[in-house]
Amino acid sequence: MRERRITGGTIQVEREDGLVRARGVRYGTAKRFAVSEPPAAWSGVRDATAPGPACPQRPSRLGWVTGDALAGLSTNENCLVLTVTAPADAHRLPVMVWFHGGAYVAGSGESAKYDPGALVRAGNVVVVNVSYRLGIFGYLAPPGIGADNLGLRDQILALRWVQDNIAAFGGDAANVTAFGQSAGAHSVMSLMLCEEAAGLFHRAILQSAPLELDNGRDDMAHAMGAAMAGSLAGADPAETSVEKLLAAEAAAVAAAQGFGLLGGLAFAPRLGRGPLPAPADVPGAIAAAAGRIELLIGYTKDDAAPFVAMDPRVARLNRVPALGRLAVRAGSKAITKQAFSGPAERLAQAWRSHGGRVGTYRFDWTPAGAPLGACHCMELPFLFGSPQSWADAPMLGPQRAIDNQLSAEMRTRWMQFAHRGVESLPTPALRFG
Repeated sequence: MRERRITGGTIQVEREDGLVRARGVRYGTAKRFAVSEPPAAWSGVRDATAPGPACPQRPSRLGWVTGDALAGLSTNENCLVLTVTAPADAHRLPVMVWFHGGAYVAGSGESAKYDPGALVRAGNVVVVNVSYRLGIFGYLAPPGIGADNLGLRDQILALRWVQDNIAAFGGDAANVTAFGQSAGAHSVMSLMLCEEAAGLFHRAILQSAPLELDNGRDDMAHAMGAAMAGSLAGADPAETSVEKLLAAEAAAVAAAQGFGLLGGLAFAPRLGRGPLPAPADVPGAIAAAAGRIELLIGYTKDDAAPFVAMDPRVARLNRVPALGRLAVRAGSKAITKQAFSGPAERLAQAWRSHGGRVGTYRFDWTPAGAPLGACHCMELPFLFGSPQSWADAPMLGPQRAIDNQLSAEMRTRWMQFAHRGVESLPTPALRFG
């Protein structure tokens, strides 16, 4: 069967190699800076065999680590799309909903680097890749124009689409795992705090989530808004060109750099603005989430290495390569603990203290000749994509190779968690590599 009936109409899907794929399916529509809504119904059969567009964006600051995540994709503001990948004979299988990273300013769920085919085959699961509005389009509406946290609202709408439609692909809407990496993991954490998302997913995997970066965000957003307005120079943000908006976004990011570590995640959902709770209510929201969601959380051993290497002070030391490597190694250990491992461990402990079920992991594998060790994003080729889609990733070293046995193990652990939760893991504290 090459057609599927979903909310709003019928789509034509792709079927090959034992998998069904519905690509670039529109789960929402929105005017610029407006809250997204379900798309209007259509007649006839809508094609769902080609990737959808990515949100307009500036070049990724981690392209020199991961390679080009947008290869082959177009960009368009009408980017609220998702792709479903399922076994052709799926019936009431666990569902895994992927939220991509990229510091809320880059990336797309439609990227070939996030192709979940191998995970679907190995894990007997249905995977949904979600794209959402980024940067100035999704997380910093100009003052007096539009709503807050638009990208987060997009993600909630996508999860509702999953609840309403995943049975058409053999998925079980009562067994949904939300998972993501970096900003995608931060997104999943934000979704766990939202009352509007309660009941839309039942397990969560947080990979290298930059948590505990909320204090001072409102002050930073004010400075970013002023820089954005200065860049627009009186142009109407609701009507101006995409290029001018992206230039304003760049000005806002530059203004954020005076706010220390927080400036590394300049765009993000803001607490105290719908649908997120106020900062004072976050502990209660975590306690409530721990009671209904099983959690797997972890990080890579050298998570912060790329960000340390990009620091201008460290870059100057690279004139003497040995000094540069020492600086990256020392800085990475400290910043990884501050931004990734420490917050992950504290969240896991909070989950346990509220009676929640939680597992942890650390990813240590480092390829030969890798310039940044087991750095941010290093686990992604072990879950997604193909050797071809990751062949341009400098983080993998000169051989651009991964450990296939370790990849199979990691996919197995993620699949086990999606099927049966923490109790299915061989140990509550996993170590890879």
